[in-house]
Amino acid sequence: MKETASNSSGGDVRLTGISKKYGSFSAVHPLDLSIPAGSFFALLGASGCGKTTTLRMIAGLEEPTTGTVLLGGKDVTALPPYKRPVNTVFQNYALFPHLDIYENVAFGLRRRGVKSVKKQVGEMLELVQLGQMARRKPHQLSGGQQQRVAVARALINHPQVLLLDEPLGALDLKLRRQMQLELKRIQTEVGITFVHVTHDQEEAMTMADTVAVMNAGRVEQLGAPADLYENPGTTFVANFLGTSNLIEAEVAETDGDEVLLKAGESKLRLPAQRCSATVRTGGKILAGVRPEKVSLAHADDAGTIPEGRNRITGRIADSSFIGVSTQYVVHTSVCPEVAVYEQNVERDSRLVPGAEVVLHWNPAHTFGLDAAQSVLAGTVGTAGTEIVKESA
Repeated sequence: MKETASNSSGGDVRLTGISKKYGSFSAVHPLDLSIPAGSFFALLGASGCGKTTTLRMIAGLEEPTTGTVLLGGKDVTALPPYKRPVNTVFQNYALFPHLDIYENVAFGLRRRGVKSVKKQVGEMLELVQLGQMARRKPHQLSGGQQQRVAVARALINHPQVLLLDEPLGALDLKLRRQMQLELKRIQTEVGITFVHVTHDQEEAMTMADTVAVMNAGRVEQLGAPADLYENPGTTFVANFLGTSNLIEAEVAETDGDEVLLKAGESKLRLPAQRCSATVRTGGKILAGVRPEKVSLAHADDAGTIPEGRNRITGRIADSSFIGVSTQYVVHTSVCPEVAVYEQNVERDSRLVPGAEVVLHWNPAHTFGLDAAQSVLAGTVGTAGTEIVKESA
């Protein structure tokens, strides 16, 4: 059965029934995907999920087992990489060490026999803000600068689509965050389609207009970053994109736009439109809430919590001060460990390990998932992410 990630008939990149098998092993299961022209699209997933294999099939570096690849409405499935209107930027950049930056960027034009390259190379170096470094060699540049040279070298060929395979993976955290904004700026200025492969959730959510979350060779969920974060459709997406508290609860009743749940001695409310599970009285549901949506009150202050909020009681097991916020782990009877992130605005000195507390949050911030799924899917080092070997 095909995994349909988008029903859009238009798009700069269209994959139809695309799949890849290595012997009896399916690296990418049949999927349909449409990537709009001029968009910044991210394929996000853990190592071995099939994202790089999918990118390589778009580039022509891997031959699909089934399906077709269309670029700008043209079937390019049988075309070799050099005949496709795409360029790829890899993690190692692959710059020519013996050529200066100017000649690295000019390489593609000279190879095509273009005589006058000065104007185009100058424009590209200005686009990536490296005009003053044209005559330096790659080893004289920082990692971020080398990455921008690789992007300029790819863009000067005017590809219809730019493919980026973990391009920021070799950079340190601070530089990686700077380059996320830089890449988004470049994509906005040139207006071409960027397809970006990454395992970094923050990277995908910072840059991409649309994110396809991949797991074990399938597209688990596709949408705008904020939609995926606020309305995960599976426990894998809920856990892989940030952190989620997943509380097993029983459906007590449905009341119009709300689902009333019972979790131990606690009663929780859930907006019906935010529930992706089948709702039936007596059935099980996983009630999810993000840690930053939860507030923490000392048990002595329980009477001050506004009416109508979801609440559960527990005991603080651990706390970590990380500057902008404090991260708490709370043991409760309905969920072994509940994560709470509270901004350090007015810290309550009583909220220390061992303290009895009440966790409370707006019911509108609750989402519901099918309880048949593993609550650990998508977490680091657990089953739920099938780790497979992708092609190099």
